[in-house]
Amino acid sequence: MDASEAEASTQNQGKEEGASSAQGDAGARPKKASLKRAADAKAKKKHKKARVSRPARPGYTVHQGEDMLLVISSSTSQYDGSVWTLKKKKGSKKKKLAKGKGKASQVKKKKPVNAKPKLESKPVIEKEEKVANLFITQEEDDHRWGHSLPEEMLINIFQIVVIQEGAVPFLCRVGRVCRLWNAAASSPILWHRVTVGHCWIAPGRSQLPKTQKKIKDTLDWLAHSRFSQLRDFSLCHWTKNVDYALEVVSQYCPDLCSLKLSYCTGVTAAAFRCLGLHSRSLHSLNLQYSEFQVEGLLEYLENHGSQIRQILFSHGLKNDRLLAAITRGCCPDLEMLEVNTKLDSKDCQLPVCIQALQMACPKLKTFRMMNVQPLHKGMRFGIDPTSGFPLLEELCIATTSFSYLTDRDLRDILFDSPKLRVLDLRGCSRITASGLADLPCLELECLFWGQYFSSHVGLSSLKKGLHTLTQKWSRTLQQLDIAHQLFTEEDLELAMSYLCQAEADTLRSLNLSGTRITPRALRPVIGQMTALDYLNLSSCRYLPRGVKRIYRGQEDIRQLLDKLE
Repeated sequence: MDASEAEASTQNQGKEEGASSAQGDAGARPKKASLKRAADAKAKKKHKKARVSRPARPGYTVHQGEDMLLVISSSTSQYDGSVWTLKKKKGSKKKKLAKGKGKASQVKKKKPVNAKPKLESKPVIEKEEKVANLFITQEEDDHRWGHSLPEEMLINIFQIVVIQEGAVPFLCRVGRVCRLWNAAASSPILWHRVTVGHCWIAPGRSQLPKTQKKIKDTLDWLAHSRFSQLRDFSLCHWTKNVDYALEVVSQYCPDLCSLKLSYCTGVTAAAFRCLGLHSRSLHSLNLQYSEFQVEGLLEYLENHGSQIRQILFSHGLKNDRLLAAITRGCCPDLEMLEVNTKLDSKDCQLPVCIQALQMACPKLKTFRMMNVQPLHKGMRFGIDPTSGFPLLEELCIATTSFSYLTDRDLRDILFDSPKLRVLDLRGCSRITASGLADLPCLELECLFWGQYFSSHVGLSSLKKGLHTLTQKWSRTLQQLDIAHQLFTEEDLELAMSYLCQAEADTLRSLNLSGTRITPRALRPVIGQMTALDYLNLSSCRYLPRGVKRIYRGQEDIRQLLDKLE
């Protein structure tokens, strides 16, 4: 009994020890795992905390503009207080410091980390800062560049825009920018030429009383403040207040030299009387496509016609009386006379006595009758004038329809015009090459003889004699237009050969559209005339298909030479 009990007790003790040992192992394992995790976390923190030292940031930034690189120094205080500066959150710095202290207390020793070598960029930074200082000043208002420009420079800039766009409304708008721009925009040199169009209302709409008052007040202000040295004044598409505008301008603009009314209506005799009283320097009147009181203009020409040098008007039932008044001698010093109509007008015949006009206007230099067919009208007493137009430089009798002008009529106009430079006879199908060759002008520079709108072009027979014209004017001819003139191939080739005898920089424009020009005749002209920058070869039946077009520019014409070989 004692032996068995002893064995049992020893077995029970072994079991208890095994259980206790098993419990001890189970409790020791999770403790080791937690310690391992803590060690890994500390290692990660150490790895995160270790930072590699980077090179110092440069003291400038580079911004790419449209056509240049801008080097901007960050050391300046240009962006201090601007909306582009980053705002730091409150308390962020304190939190970072607190975290840093906690980490320093936990970790006693840190392993040294090999930092990358720093790049020495000091000399580069200093050089770039010097460049940046050339573009950016240290002043607070350096962005207001318009206030630091000299007034003379602003006036020169405004003058370039005024030449291209006009004084109104450009100068009125830039004058509201600041005081400096207002002073520059009010310079009298910028207000020598003014054109006023639809500034208040759209075309075709009626004007309210408030709008009319605003227009008049604006004209008064412009006349008092800006028009002190006004010379050229133009009104376009005005149907009301034209008389008021002319009266104000004539009273406050003593230097007014030129007046243009384009598509205006409602001009009465009172406006012309005001011009006669105040505008003593007025010498140019342009009344094309405008409706006015003819009696008032005739009265003005009879009293002040001696000061008029240029007059332009459109053909009409009442306006034809102006030409009769001019032929009577009311404008003895007239230098330019132009009568025109719209392109869609047809059969606009105007009787004119050339002999009376030659006697009344011996100083005439430019005579234009655009789309108007002059009908020769003889003098009553049959007196032949001893002189024609000795100073005439330009004659234009172009038309969109059939013209009755003959060689004899042309001879009567130009029999005493040796200084003629420009001759425009487009549409005059009855004029021949022999009639042109007999003219006394020896230094013609521009000859426009194309047949564009005439319905009789296809019925015309082949012509000859073009070579006599190119031989006569080859030394001075700069522009030649013989579109749809049916000259023979041989005559065209001979005419082109005479053009090649002139200097290389003489001929600049050549229109051979619809002619019988051949590659053989065209090749020497293109090769030798180096100043030729316009060539029209459209509808030329004797040329290859690929070259029948309009050429602009010397390079484009040079490429044509390779295609003709």
